[in-house]
Amino acid sequence: MQQDPVLRPFHCEICGKNFTLKRDLRMHLKTHVVKKAFSCELCGKRFALNSYLRKHIRTHAGEKPFQCELCRKEFSRNSLLSRHIRTHTGERPFHCDICGKDFVDNSTLKRHIRIHTGEKPFHCEICEREFARNSHLREHIKTHTGEKPYHCEICGKDFSQNSYLKEHIKIHTGEKPFQCEICGKDFSRNSHLKEHIKIHTGEKPFHCEICGKDFSQNSHLKEHVKTHLNDKPYHCEMCGNSLLCYYMRTHIEVQ
Repeated sequence: MQQDPVLRPFHCEICGKNFTLKRDLRMHLKTHVVKKAFSCELCGKRFALNSYLRKHIRTHAGEKPFQCELCRKEFSRNSLLSRHIRTHTGERPFHCDICGKDFVDNSTLKRHIRIHTGEKPFHCEICEREFARNSHLREHIKTHTGEKPYHCEICGKDFSQNSYLKEHIKIHTGEKPFQCEICGKDFSRNSHLKEHIKIHTGEKPFHCEICGKDFSQNSHLKEHVKTHLNDKPYHCEMCGNSLLCYYMRTHIEVQ
């Protein structure tokens, strides 16, 4: 269900959002302006509107003035409460016109649409890698900084991402929630299940450039390549080194 243009007649030409009052539209348009004059003294984050800054400060103060009348859960912003209430009502008013999927809020819909468009607006300044979500970028940056804030209480191992910790804990619990529908085998990770399914389908996307052999799993290819390492029948007359046939041409060009 889309926003009703009759109830919200004031339309933002930039992002498509609709508003009931004209003054609300004017306030909203300021969020599209690059300049963000209001800065949080606690974390440095900047905002286009002072009202947005005040709402943000509540996250530092722990203030949660908005309470759900159904479950008594409290929130720092009214918009978060409105989103939460939809978990009780089941309402999903934001609709993807591409695949038909519905969402509880507009921000989740926007993130979802990037799956279809391939848009990755969040950029790592260290390695140039791009991400569809800012949260994914923040998690990725930890691989550069070495930060590992997620701690396993069972064995003491630390991880850079919460998802890695969750996957790791399955080793301790023995949980294997991903099942192969063909043979019934269970796996702790979805990626392991996907690799396993290739055994049934016969798919072998990993190719050995040295001998041409194909493999269903990348780990199998890596193990196979090791068998070539001791087999170096081609001798370089320039430097005396022995190499594999695959590497000889590049080696000669360098020489």
